[in-house]
This record gives sequence, C-alpha cells and structure tokens, in this order.
Amino acid sequence: MPCLSNPEIEIMLYCQAMCLFLLSLACVSRSHIIMISDSDPVVARLYEPASEKKQTASGGSSEGCETSSAVQNSCGLSQKNAKSKASSIAIKAAQDAKAANDAQMAAGEAASLQVKQDLAEKAVQAARAAEAALAGKQQIMEQLELEEKEAVAVVDEVKNSLHSTQVNAESAMLAFSEAKIQLDQLKVLLAEATAQMTNIETFANGAQLEMDEKGQLLEAANRRVESISRQVVAARQDYDKTKKAAYKAACAAVEAKQKAQRMQRAISSASSSS
Repeated sequence: MPCLSNPEIEIMLYCQAMCLFLLSLACVSRSHIIMISDSDPVVARLYEPASEKKQTASGGSSEGCETSSAVQNSCGLSQKNAKSKASSIAIKAAQDAKAANDAQMAAGEAASLQVKQDLAEKAVQAARAAEAALAGKQQIMEQLELEEKEAVAVVDEVKNSLHSTQVNAESAMLAFSEAKIQLDQLKVLLAEATAQMTNIETFANGAQLEMDEKGQLLEAANRRVESISRQVVAARQDYDKTKKAAYKAACAAVEAKQKAQRMQRAISSASSSS
C-alpha cells in the first residue's frame, strides 16, 4: 500500500471529523431537527438533501478559496508559507469539529438548544475553514502539477536538443574522419609529387645542360656555315670569272678557226686561178 502524503492525511482527518459530526446529528429526533431548522437556518443547512448540501459546500469552498487567495495576495505569503498555513488550518478545523462533536455528545439531551446551536455553528465554521484550506491546497497542487508539466516539457526539450547535439557531434566526427583520410591521401600525393618534382628538376637540369651543349654545338655549326658560305661565295665568284674567261677563249677559238678557214679558202681560190 503506498504511503499517504501530508495533504491526504489531513483530508482523511477532516473527513473523519465531518463523519463523526454528521453521525451525532443523525441521532437527534425529528422534532428536534424541525425545531433547529425553524430557529436557526444556518444549522439547518446540515440537514439539507445531499444535492443542496453539495451546492452549499461548493459555495463555501469558493468563498473560502477567494478569502484564502485574497489573504495570500495581500500579505505576500510565499508558496511554502501558504502550504504550512493551509495544513495548520485543516488540522485546527478537524480538531475543532471533533471537539464540538465530543462536547455535543457529552451534553446529550440535557444540553440547551442554544448550546447545540453554538456547537453546530462552530462545527460549520470549522468545516468551512477546512474546505478553504482544502481549496488552497488544491490550488497549490494544481500549481505544482502545472510546474511539473512545464518541467517535463523543458526536460523533453533538453533531451531533443541533446539528441540533436549528439547527431551533430557524430556527423562532425564522421566528417573529421573523412577529412583525416583525405588529408592522409593528400600527404601521400604530396610526397609523390615532391619525388616527381625532384625527378623533374633533375631532368630539367640535365635538359638545360644538354641544351647548353647543343647551343655551343649550334654556335660552332653556325660559325662553320658562315665560313663555308664565305668559301662558297668566293668559289662562285671564281667560277664566274673562270666561266667568263672560258667563254672568251671559246669565242676567240671560233673566231680564229673562222679566220683560218677563210685564209684556206682564199689560198685555194688563188691556186685554182693560177
């Protein structure tokens, strides 16, 4: 069986006191009830039907709740002080109701009507005070339930935020792992590129050296070409001169041959004439 809280214990005490009080009133005769209802309408409320009594109790509870709320607002009591005061009121009301019931039972038929009316009025006031305390505790309980709902909502929100943060952290760790793998690959590529750069640099140095050597060879070849070109020019000039001289010699030979032929014909003609 679960343990009862302080408000539940106080409510049980209040209910027990009210039950004892109502049982004692039920023992009074019908004529005495009519007499009391005619003389004091306040006490007559205790003997009303259940539905009317419930409405009366609800009205008293609302009035007590408004009174309690007004007192708390005017005095500026904290929630803890309101709890303590409500508990004290409920306990005092239960004690007053039980004391009134005990006193009424002790008085019995010998007590006067005025004493019974006073005791009944005191019991009614104690019941109203207990109802007001109960209403105050109900208000506190509703406030605590509202705060509990808000706290649960905050906890849920924090859980959702924590879950989102965890997902983001996992995504970040995955991205970090992928970036690290890519970095390692880039390091390998950088090492290979560095080695290739070294080889390329060596090849470039060799190519430069070879180019320098070929440049020197080209320069020497150019000098030789220039020398040969000069020789060709000189040879061509000499060839032209020789060609002209040969042409002149050929012309002179032809001319000499023609002269010789003419002389021979002349001699032949002279011989024939003689």
